[in-house]
Amino acid sequence: MTTTIEELATPDVTPGPRSTPRPRRRKVASYSIFRVVMLTLVVLTFLAPLVWMVLASFKTNVDIYNPAAALVFTPTLGNYETVFGQANYLQYIFNSFWIGFASTVLSLVLGLPAAYSMSRFVMKKSAGLVLMARVIPGVSLLVPWYFIFSNLKLVGGYEVLILSHMFVALPLIVFIMMSFFDSLPVELEEQAQVDGLTPIGAFLRIALPLSVPGVATAGILSFIFSWNNFMFALVLSGSKTKTLPVAIFDFVAYASIDWGGLMAAAVVITVPIMVIALFTQKYIVSGLTAGATKG
Repeated sequence: MTTTIEELATPDVTPGPRSTPRPRRRKVASYSIFRVVMLTLVVLTFLAPLVWMVLASFKTNVDIYNPAAALVFTPTLGNYETVFGQANYLQYIFNSFWIGFASTVLSLVLGLPAAYSMSRFVMKKSAGLVLMARVIPGVSLLVPWYFIFSNLKLVGGYEVLILSHMFVALPLIVFIMMSFFDSLPVELEEQAQVDGLTPIGAFLRIALPLSVPGVATAGILSFIFSWNNFMFALVLSGSKTKTLPVAIFDFVAYASIDWGGLMAAAVVITVPIMVIALFTQKYIVSGLTAGATKG
């Protein structure tokens, strides 16, 4: 076995594992720390008022004004007894739920076919009108609405509140579902019509089942907006049809404010929406992102 001079002179260099440069590691670590700090600040910014609201709902008015009792205090359920006993909030909860449910269902019944028609038949002018309805501030319509509905003897009833909330829910549903229907392949409906379905049948049996995430998203957001609506109910509701956002002002008097009862009522308003948002957030995100791409 012979070995040449070149082989002896050539060093045996075996490439080892590449190491990440230290500046890059420091940059990644700095970015991770910055992200954690910013996320923590954002979470604390949003949670601090909610935590204070929940704690204040278990305090007396004296403890609420006392800085020393910010975290250490004797809890009481008197505020919730006032809300559900004297203030009759169960009726207001039913009013908010019924108005939100009815306005959302009616808006879905009208908005889904409208969004499908605007998407498939490229009705740009109609889509522009829907967008204008989203832009017009609702306060500009309160005076003519009150004049018209008062002449029709509808002010103070459920019907006028449902119709006014549909003004917000219907354009929202059409706006969301138009983009969702645009993302569905037209070939599926064309194939269904070749197989014997009518255009309405293709919509009911093909397009509508495929758009369930978008329908869920539009329905949930419409219900949440209706539940939180204050302006329309303030002007158009009566003593028997008062909703929660309006009823909360019963704790605000001319000379004093019942902060304990006010915070307990705020918890009653906020908790149902937070629970709905918590359990339906994945459907909302999937529904909104599904209509973001076409094809």
